[in-house]
Amino acid sequence: MPIDQSKYSTFQHFLLNLLSLLTILPLAPYINRFMPVVQLGQWHIDLFLSILIAFLFTRLLLWIFKPLIIPAFVLVAGILVFNFFTGRYSFSNVLNDYQGMVQGNWGTRDNKQLDILSFYPRKVETYMDKTVRGIREKAVYKDSLVRNFSVEHSLDYYDEYFPKYGKVVRYLSLFKYIRHHFKYVNDSQRDEYFATPMETIRNGLGGDCDDHSILMASCMQSIGARTRIVLIKGHAYPELYCGSKEEFETMKQAIVHLFNNPPVKELYYHEMKGEYWINLDYSAWNPGGRYLNDKVYALIEL
Repeated sequence: MPIDQSKYSTFQHFLLNLLSLLTILPLAPYINRFMPVVQLGQWHIDLFLSILIAFLFTRLLLWIFKPLIIPAFVLVAGILVFNFFTGRYSFSNVLNDYQGMVQGNWGTRDNKQLDILSFYPRKVETYMDKTVRGIREKAVYKDSLVRNFSVEHSLDYYDEYFPKYGKVVRYLSLFKYIRHHFKYVNDSQRDEYFATPMETIRNGLGGDCDDHSILMASCMQSIGARTRIVLIKGHAYPELYCGSKEEFETMKQAIVHLFNNPPVKELYYHEMKGEYWINLDYSAWNPGGRYLNDKVYALIEL
């Protein structure tokens, strides 16, 4: 039975309800980290559900004994303060999670790329020339250096979101590390040189667009992803296989959520027969950046 709380003043009711709200705000995204992705059509509602759970929890405390909300608030705030000084889930993550919910549901538009890859995939898949052979030969992922490099940097970022997004955070962490550390270096003007991922790693992550594509695709493959390299006019870029429409939506939510500075306004991807691929080019700070052009010459799936 709840304790009789009829003797609380109006100000005390207001203060305790305010503490309830201040407890819900950080508690909801913290709970959300451990919830699976929940979709209702095009809407991502897992954070909404987390807010509801946090709300019901605080209402239960108020119903049992209103002052219980005080130690609950102190506990939640204390954990966030402790995490702030230890570099774990803290105030900035709470804000980031709310921004990700808003951006994912209202601020990001899908942008399906229409080009020869969309209309004539078989023609592209069978296109073999010297460039395709050279890249395919150099894209090595069954190598200890590549594997160790990829595992190490797949753990650099977003580990606190692994319970929510699973292996996707490993791919996004690895993308972020390579994107932030890769340095563009031209090939010789006379010859086109394709570096193995081992060479690029040993060289301090320097190379041109095909070296970057080989590195990114090979490293992703070494931790279980499926990748391919797309050759377009004057450029090459890697793509990551997202899976079905449902899996693509999970990938999209993770990208919008975790790469929100600046916010992701559009996500570019290829889709054919229900298979979704997302751009991993270094031309954007986040996966799914704008394609440089739609003049696709060749497709190399590793």
